[in-house]
Amino acid sequence: MTVIAPGATVGILGDGQLGRMMALAAAEMGYFVHVFGPEADSPAAQVSHRSTVAPYSDLAALEAFAKSVDVVTLEFENIPTETLDYLAAFVPVRPHARLLEVTQDRLLEKSFINSLGIGTTTFANVDSIDALVGAVARLSAPAVLKTRRFGYDGKGQVKITGESDLDAVWAEMKNAPSILEGFVNFRMEISVIVARSANGETAAYVPVENRHKNHILDITLAPADISAPLAERAMEIAEKIAVKLDLVGLLAVEMFVTEDNQVLVNELAPRPHNSGHWTIEACATSQFRQIIRAVCGLPLGDPARHSNAVMRNLIGDDVEDWEAILKDPASSLHLYGKREARAGRKMGHVTKLFPLGTKPTA
Repeated sequence: MTVIAPGATVGILGDGQLGRMMALAAAEMGYFVHVFGPEADSPAAQVSHRSTVAPYSDLAALEAFAKSVDVVTLEFENIPTETLDYLAAFVPVRPHARLLEVTQDRLLEKSFINSLGIGTTTFANVDSIDALVGAVARLSAPAVLKTRRFGYDGKGQVKITGESDLDAVWAEMKNAPSILEGFVNFRMEISVIVARSANGETAAYVPVENRHKNHILDITLAPADISAPLAERAMEIAEKIAVKLDLVGLLAVEMFVTEDNQVLVNELAPRPHNSGHWTIEACATSQFRQIIRAVCGLPLGDPARHSNAVMRNLIGDDVEDWEAILKDPASSLHLYGKREARAGRKMGHVTKLFPLGTKPTA
């Protein structure tokens, strides 16, 4: 594969905070960045060389974008695969559209993971109220009904208990194609972020523990407090999935660790991930530098950490604590340039480092 050298332009589909941190990393490495997304004054556009504000279906804007960049990647996976196919006629697109077809659909995603001999929670396709009734009878309650596409941070999902009115639940889903997932009594949620280059080189970051509040990631502790064999198993799973998807770029693999130390894959995200923000301060190569390396055909960087870390999201009005955070010399504050703080909106994050060999504490 031809190396895309510094001085070239990286195109990023999506204009949020992940794109912002990708653009900053790319600039530090000598690349220009052109972001494409629907929002004016977006977090990514604020720090990029160029930006295009247009819908992902605007073919004229997409063609102009493609002709202005040397490679295209993404910071947001819910982009129409038709958009990636159209861009691929002009410029390399990494990751490819077929990968998104799998990761955008929870049913296809879990079926693919199971086909590799990797465990997930039990699940069933639900496309009608009758299918929901049958799925609940087979999987039993509690369970979680999720839309097959586009849900995130708790959106597009409903928990089902033995007392739930299934007609009301299905009405709440508005007849959207869905998947029922059996409830997992897990000990911990972890994630592994793995990079893969076009020549097949892979590099995985250590598994981290993720703790949520109101269905949104609150705190990530790096590393997760799990045994070395379990950590190795989680990293092997992530690398296997990346290879079988023919990934070029970055993949976050969210997993459950059960009480009997099984590792079950929950979701995939083919982009930088909230649970990898700690790598900016704590690793030789951050997840954001790593994705630029991967999609530009550079050798992958070392994912090893030089410190343990805790990353905390700043959600909504949490951002008002910025002054107190800055008074702590051990805290690294990242703000995303969003003009309005709203409930549930990720406004920034803060990371604290701990020496290797010590346990990171929230």
